[in-house]
Amino acid sequence: MAQYELLLPKMGESVAEATLIKWVKQPGDMILLDDTILEIATDKVDSEVPSPVAGKLVKQLFKEDDVVQVGAVIAIIETDAADSPVTKEEVAEPHIEEVVQNIPGTEQLSATPQVSFSETDRFYSPLVKSIAAQENISVQELNSIKGSGADGRLTKDDLLNYIQHKTGAGKMESTPVAAVQVSQTETQASALPTAVKAPAPQSVSLNGGDELIEMDRMRKLIAEHMVMSKQTSPHVTSFVEADVTNMVLWREKVKKNFEKRENEKITFTPIFIEAVTKAIKDFPMINVSVNGSQIIKKRDINIGMAAALPSGNLIVPVIKNADQLNLVGLTKSVNDLANRARISKLKPDETQNGTFTLTNVGSFGNVMGTPIINQPQVAILAVGAIKKKPAVLETEFGDVIAIRHMMFLSLSYDHRVVDGALGGSFVRRVADYLENWDVNREI
Repeated sequence: MAQYELLLPKMGESVAEATLIKWVKQPGDMILLDDTILEIATDKVDSEVPSPVAGKLVKQLFKEDDVVQVGAVIAIIETDAADSPVTKEEVAEPHIEEVVQNIPGTEQLSATPQVSFSETDRFYSPLVKSIAAQENISVQELNSIKGSGADGRLTKDDLLNYIQHKTGAGKMESTPVAAVQVSQTETQASALPTAVKAPAPQSVSLNGGDELIEMDRMRKLIAEHMVMSKQTSPHVTSFVEADVTNMVLWREKVKKNFEKRENEKITFTPIFIEAVTKAIKDFPMINVSVNGSQIIKKRDINIGMAAALPSGNLIVPVIKNADQLNLVGLTKSVNDLANRARISKLKPDETQNGTFTLTNVGSFGNVMGTPIINQPQVAILAVGAIKKKPAVLETEFGDVIAIRHMMFLSLSYDHRVVDGALGGSFVRRVADYLENWDVNREI
């Protein structure tokens, strides 16, 4: 018999950790090749970790709700292979006290006092909870500390820096943006206001028959992200109404042959994304992020598309380098990401590093919306339902009234860096590309 170390797999270049949400297999269970061992969560994406070997699960090295680093050993599986067994020291379960003692500046921490975290919905890792308890930091004080982790999560480094600054033991050092590759999470964190205190929960009266529904993990993440976005960016929304008759007629003309040829349905979404990428090239300062007082102009054009899940929650898969894809490529990417989003098969990295987001409120029958910016981006475009309306057309013989396919586009943008002229011009340019669609275009 040999023992195999199961590692938390790499889930994308920008993903460094995951939360263990459920052990599917328990110690003593027999495991077949590719059986799911556990379920993990990164940001909004839930994933399964399959077993690369067959055997028996003999040890779980982390508990549910623990935050685990990519590459860490998470379980030991006993196999029939003749490989060298793993020593007891190699599989010893890590203890919070041992981890804390290895963090610079926490050498004097001892046994962890009990602190209740039942009064907050914000996620804290066991290590952060332990350090907070040792330093007598209340849950209310923790809630006021900005985090640099995913969706504003408070990391151990954030907490240690806060403690160091609070006690005057030293000053936090800042690194110029030019000296580092600023990640999406780092940009998001730096844009947060310092020490924003969470509002005290308001008492709500309950009547007989009212039902209490606990938010699931994803809904909590969405709620935190939306509140953080509003606290970070002063939102302004500009609206444009577009005549998309040519676009609608073109799609009706080509959709059957396209599906037969490509085995893919062509929707309006890839058409919208193509128009957005063209407009971004015309107005590149809409494709930026904010890092303190610095503006980061993005080289890549990565378009996120908000997708509704069967649970009612939203997720935003990202089409990387969307400007480099033709309409066929965009269609295939949109369909693939949307289909896998509905069945929770997205990879964590496929929701990362978006630079601009598109949301189709028209899919719910809405004519327009005022979307919330997907931080750390600075703009988000909502497209409304396409409706037939009487419209005035200018012809060489004079003005006439005709039935046209009309839709509203609304752009919410961060008024810190996007002025009305830029925001209004951008959404107008997107509408221009849609209105001027070539009905004879080959695809």
